[in-house]
Amino acid sequence: MRIWVLAILLCLPVLCDAQSEGVASSQTGSSTGVQMFSGSGVVLEIKQDQNEITVRHEAIPHYMGAMTMPFKVKDGKALDGLRRGDQISFQLCVTADKSWIEKVVKIGHVSLHEKTVVSQPVKAPATGSKVSLLDYKFTNELGQAVSLNDFRGQALAITFFYTRCPLPDYCPRLSRNFEEASEKLEQITNLPTNWHFISVSFDPAFDTPQVLKNYGESYHYNSGHWTFLTGPPDKIAMLAHAAGVEYEPDDGTINHNFRTLIVDPQSRLQAVFPVAGDLSEQIASQIIRVITPQTTSKSGGRAG
Repeated sequence: MRIWVLAILLCLPVLCDAQSEGVASSQTGSSTGVQMFSGSGVVLEIKQDQNEITVRHEAIPHYMGAMTMPFKVKDGKALDGLRRGDQISFQLCVTADKSWIEKVVKIGHVSLHEKTVVSQPVKAPATGSKVSLLDYKFTNELGQAVSLNDFRGQALAITFFYTRCPLPDYCPRLSRNFEEASEKLEQITNLPTNWHFISVSFDPAFDTPQVLKNYGESYHYNSGHWTFLTGPPDKIAMLAHAAGVEYEPDDGTINHNFRTLIVDPQSRLQAVFPVAGDLSEQIASQIIRVITPQTTSKSGGRAG
């Protein structure tokens, strides 16, 4: 339902209508392109049906600091016999676009309190005016004041992320989706140019305009078609929750779900992708669909 809140917002008249024990292998196979890092930590949650385990891990040398992260395993059987509180060692495998752990070994057990919510998801503050959010001036990667209303008349792809996300198949995959989709769109001759991508950071304390600009440049972004936004935490929370995004800081990282929204030039929500993964082709196709003029038949109906 929150997703539709954003659609309502956009349709308002105002819009018009990182060291631990051990040595990291950190080796890259010349043929596989897989980097491998040694890690250890405590199991907090197991989702065997999703081949996923959440671990509060120590710093992984040469890769990332201590934090709590969900990791994928290629075979759910690797999680057999494990339970909350188990201490494990594992090998983190990272490619350009995927990550997983393997060689999971139980090395001990610690007592944990019953699972409780340590930190609550960031809540959007109550607001008496939806229009104020549309007109509110967020800050882009160039340090400029930008509102959602500034993008009226353009087809939009909007996603939410944070630059410190360490695993390639999470936030970096979302950014690669925009990088690859924008490349596809820019190569199409005579395609209307009224399209724009917006990446909203929910880590405003760290993701300053300069950090966002550097990050965008690492993805070869074109500021004419791709904007990174930051702003006060309460305004970011309002925008995220309107889009159905929930996030919460958790032991050095930010747990969050995924949303990539497609909005047409008439400010109507056209598609929602509630996952990460390679969506570049779908995003490009949706943008092309909503900005390409539709032809009509002689009878006045839409040409199929």
